[in-house]
Amino acid sequence: MSRRNPPRNGNGKLTLKERMPLDAQAVSSSMSGITVSPRTPKFTHRMGRNDEADDEVEMSLLREDERQQAAHGLDVEGQSSSATHSLSNEDKRAMVLLCVLYLIQGVPLGLALGSIPFILREHLSYSQLATFALSGYPYSLKLLWSPIVDSVFFVSVGRRKSWIIPMQLVVGTIMLYLSLNVQVLMDDASNHVNQLTFLFTSLVFFSATQDIAVDGWALTLLSHESLSYASTCQTIGLNTGFFASFTVFLAFNSEAFTTKWGVPHLTLSAYLKFWCVMSYAVSLWLLFFKKEKKEALSDADMSIKAVYKQIWAICKLRHVQLLIIVHFFAKVGFAANEAATSLKMVEKGFLREDLAIAVLIDFPFQIAGGWLAANWSRGDHPLRPWLVAFWPRYMFALIATLIVYWFPKPPITMGFFVFLVIHTVFSSFTSTVQFVGISAFHTRVSDPLIGGTYMTLLNTFTNLGGTWPKYFVLKGVDLLTVASCKAKEGASELVVKATECVSEEGKTACTEAGGQCIIETDGYYMISVVCMLFGVAFLVLFIMPTARKLQALPTSAWRVKMS
Repeated sequence: MSRRNPPRNGNGKLTLKERMPLDAQAVSSSMSGITVSPRTPKFTHRMGRNDEADDEVEMSLLREDERQQAAHGLDVEGQSSSATHSLSNEDKRAMVLLCVLYLIQGVPLGLALGSIPFILREHLSYSQLATFALSGYPYSLKLLWSPIVDSVFFVSVGRRKSWIIPMQLVVGTIMLYLSLNVQVLMDDASNHVNQLTFLFTSLVFFSATQDIAVDGWALTLLSHESLSYASTCQTIGLNTGFFASFTVFLAFNSEAFTTKWGVPHLTLSAYLKFWCVMSYAVSLWLLFFKKEKKEALSDADMSIKAVYKQIWAICKLRHVQLLIIVHFFAKVGFAANEAATSLKMVEKGFLREDLAIAVLIDFPFQIAGGWLAANWSRGDHPLRPWLVAFWPRYMFALIATLIVYWFPKPPITMGFFVFLVIHTVFSSFTSTVQFVGISAFHTRVSDPLIGGTYMTLLNTFTNLGGTWPKYFVLKGVDLLTVASCKAKEGASELVVKATECVSEEGKTACTEAGGQCIIETDGYYMISVVCMLFGVAFLVLFIMPTARKLQALPTSAWRVKMS
């Protein structure tokens, strides 16, 4: 590792030439003096002569010094990015690389947040599943260590490769360890919940660290005109990895599915070994065959301490604070649907492999949705598709709750299965539109000088907004559920009210006593209603008016001066 201060100009500011996009010539850099070519898409903040009242409201989000910076930014930032642009061969190769890197990240997420909870559902209660759900938190808290990833690296290896390569090697090693021990842990899951949670939390932690570096690399790997496709690469890569570990794995892991279709049975151990090899292979390819372009020097201090100060300075911007509040509560309305609906359907008799097939059919539509959303998010209203998609997403969440309530006794008919597939396709399409839309907005406003950290700062609160409610939703389902154990004693039927009939231990004890657990009040429905009511109210009263003001701000308003 090396550390040195970059040369500074006389007044300590970047010249106009330095602010303009640089060519592809290699420029040496160090861990304490780095800049990235300003490739963030710029959009024009158009002020109409008759919109002075709206402009005053929007500019009131800024302090006086920020208003001055914004005013200068209007003249310097340039033209709108809505013009048509064809992808160059270099951009296409960069997109393929980004998709592969995001794919490797999606595999651990698909296991930790998808298939493993479904497999454990047969052995654990919702409260125990809530404990395992903590394994997804590192992906939402990566902001805490992102400045280290942005500031420390080996110059000889590359700013981003210095982190991507070792993180992928560690992920592959953890997968190798899991492949050798996972069967023992899964067979007695109730006694190994903490160990499983620790292992998958570690797996997600190192994948999240890789994501910081990949997000930062995307800002310079793609050309200025093609940056809106960075979120498309993330959607394609992450979704492919996620669904490979979720739906595809669940299908091929099911003996019923493999017997029916005559395909080989895939064990969790074999699946983990395969991705261990893939992680090693991609890491070696990056090390020996992919050369990372050196980034231009800056007169700004980019030490770890300076980047943490930069984060704090960004968080003090009023419009950033409003965006954080929006992200922190925006997904509460969908929390019950995303955390518990699929588990409830499986509990009512919906086969895991049928669920896998339904989501697998949906996968091509998600890829198409990501591509369309990337185009919709270009122009002067990047948050429009994100806002519009809220309403159909709430509608599909309500329909999902009604599906669980009226779920037929198995086996389900083909007509009902087709209905579930159609519902899944449209529901996930709205989710994809929102994901790509908000990611494109983050890419647009992020300062490329600390690209990985700025992107991570904004994405952290987006991810955290979808992660923190899950623990409370799953806990709440058990807490609000009222169950009774019906057991026959001689010729009479004995009914025992017991909260233990909600947990796996209580259900086991009831079964051993010759009884059956009957759910009288399912906490899932109450949690669903509360979440959706809060979500709709928060959307109308806060998210919609705030988002319209935020997207109208110029790009320069999201920057802070580096010391």
